[in-house]
Amino acid sequence: MSSNQDSSDDETNDRRKQRMERNRSTIFMQQQQQRNNNNNNNNNATTSSTQNNKASSQNRTGAISKNVSSHNAQQQQSPAQNENLENIALLVDNMRFVIEPSLFTAHPNTMLGTMFGTGMQFTHTNDRGEYEVAEGISHTVFRAILDYYKNGVIKCPPTVSVTELKEACDYLLIPFDATTVRCQNLRGLLHELSNEGAKQQFEVFLESLVLPLMVQSAQRGDRECHVVVLLDDDVVEWDEEFPPQMGEEYCQTINSTAMHRFFKYIENRDVAKQVMKDRGLKKIRCGVEGYPTHKEKVRKRPGGRPEVIYNYVQRPFIHMSWEKEEAKSRHVDFQCVKSKSVTNLAEATADPPLELDASGNPIPPPQPVGEIVYDQEDLDGGAAAGGGNFGMGRILNDLVEAAIINNDNNDVPVPP
Repeated sequence: MSSNQDSSDDETNDRRKQRMERNRSTIFMQQQQQRNNNNNNNNNATTSSTQNNKASSQNRTGAISKNVSSHNAQQQQSPAQNENLENIALLVDNMRFVIEPSLFTAHPNTMLGTMFGTGMQFTHTNDRGEYEVAEGISHTVFRAILDYYKNGVIKCPPTVSVTELKEACDYLLIPFDATTVRCQNLRGLLHELSNEGAKQQFEVFLESLVLPLMVQSAQRGDRECHVVVLLDDDVVEWDEEFPPQMGEEYCQTINSTAMHRFFKYIENRDVAKQVMKDRGLKKIRCGVEGYPTHKEKVRKRPGGRPEVIYNYVQRPFIHMSWEKEEAKSRHVDFQCVKSKSVTNLAEATADPPLELDASGNPIPPPQPVGEIVYDQEDLDGGAAAGGGNFGMGRILNDLVEAAIINNDNNDVPVPP
């Protein structure tokens, strides 16, 4: 009995296991089928979206291609109009130049680069749509200057002076140096470069060496400054008891060999004058004068007073003032002086007063000593009486007598 019961239990367990395996397989198949369905749905959605994207991209491509084709057609139809939109016309010295504005905007530090690089808000055209620029510059010089915007180098034409080209470059704010200018006239080019270098060098001397001395003079109440430029090794030894007689009361010195060499050239002195004039100074003088350095000997004058002889060296000097009028008072002084002229109009037009004698008759004015008055009867009397030149002979005798009287009074010398 026990054996039969065990066998039935084993069969029951086997059936249970089989049912469980069948249920597991069924559940797995259902899950797998659901996954496949989900994947199919996702693939369909992706395919549809891809197709929609392709369609939209095709539409965009078609629109772009249409726009490009229409733009190309417009460019092919109106090339002259596009050229007018890109280029600008400049009028210089009645000469027309058609230029691309990009050439100017590539150099914003120049005047033309600033004019056409800020939206052209500072420029105005004439009735023909041209920009009138570079007033006072010839078209030959302007054509040469355009080379700077094209290749960075200006070639000076043979018919144009270097000074004229330099002034044009300064006006248009174009650098003028050995890297930007090529010129056949080397003398003129180097002269302008020397002037520019001298200007910059004297600006340094003025700020570092001369200006402190000018401030010292101004603090003393002076209105001018006189500066002598000495060498670095110049030694000044003056006798305190007998100092040299200087032309300037307050003469100041600068020991600078470099500045002494700078003022050796007359052209540099002219540049220095112009620089000080531009800085507002007045009464500027630059030159070379003798400056006493040390005492050589002492000699006695005839009165016993000693005289000191100094050794003088030729050194450059600069003199400047910061006032318009020197040693001249702006105060007006009025003095009460009795005038000898007649200021009354009635007195000026009235007859002079007459002096009367006791009887009431006018007294004639007194005659000067030696003055003899003749009338026409005296001159014609001798001739009428048949005396020939009697009238003139009487006049000569009277003149001799008057001369003798005046000689006695030591008034007029009588000729022999």
